[in-house]
Amino acid sequence: MKAMILAAGRGRRLDPITATIPKPLIKVAEKPLLQHHIENLASIGINEIVINTCWLGDQIESYFGDGKFFGVNIKWSRESELLDTGGGIRKALPLLGTEPFLLINSDVWSNFPLDVLLKKKLQPKIRAHLVLVPNPNHNFKGDFTIDPQNIVGLRVPQRDTYTFSGISILDPKIFRSHKQSIKKFPLRDILAEEIAHHGVTGSIWSENWWDIGTPERLDALNKFLTKK
Repeated sequence: MKAMILAAGRGRRLDPITATIPKPLIKVAEKPLLQHHIENLASIGINEIVINTCWLGDQIESYFGDGKFFGVNIKWSRESELLDTGGGIRKALPLLGTEPFLLINSDVWSNFPLDVLLKKKLQPKIRAHLVLVPNPNHNFKGDFTIDPQNIVGLRVPQRDTYTFSGISILDPKIFRSHKQSIKKFPLRDILAEEIAHHGVTGSIWSENWWDIGTPERLDALNKFLTKK
C-alpha cells in the first residue's frame, strides 16, 4: 500500500510562525511534524509516499529530498496554487496508482496504530474508510455520524457525531464521478457524494489525537510529548 501526506496548506492560524516556515516543518518533540508521519509509515513497512506541497514547498522538499535518508521513497506533487485537500489528492493520483492508499493530514498527531489500516480491505462498493475521533472543543459539532454497521453518515440533529481525524484509506475510484473541470475542492465534497450511496465506513479512535491548528494546540502537544 502507498501513502499520501497532505502538506500543501498555508496554516494561517499559526502565523507568524508559518509566514516563513511551512507547517509540516514545525517541530514537535524536536523533529518536524512531517517527519513523525514519515517515520511512522516506514515503521509499518510503507515506503512509497506521495507528498503534495504548495506554500513554501521548496523548504519541505529540500529537507526530505527523495526520502532515502528516512528509509522511504518520496514522490512530490507540486501545486502552483493551493488546490485544497480534494483537488490536491486528485492531482497526485497518477503517482498513487489504482489501488487504495493511506491518507494522512500532515497537521495532525496521533498514536493511532496505522498498521490496522494496512490490514484493512475495503469491501465492494466502499470507497473510503475514515478514522473518527471524539469531538474536540474546537470542533464540538463534529463532522460525521457512524452507525452500528460502521457506515459513516453526514452530521444530522439528534445523532452522536465524531470528528474526522485526517487519517483514512481512499480508493482512487472515489474521484471518478467528480467534475474534471473543478480543480480546487475539499475532500469533504467527495466524501459527501459517496456517503449518499453508503460508500464510506469508519472506525472510532478514542485515545490520543491532536489537530495542530493553532499556537496553543501546538504548545499543548509539545508539553504532552515531552512528559511522556
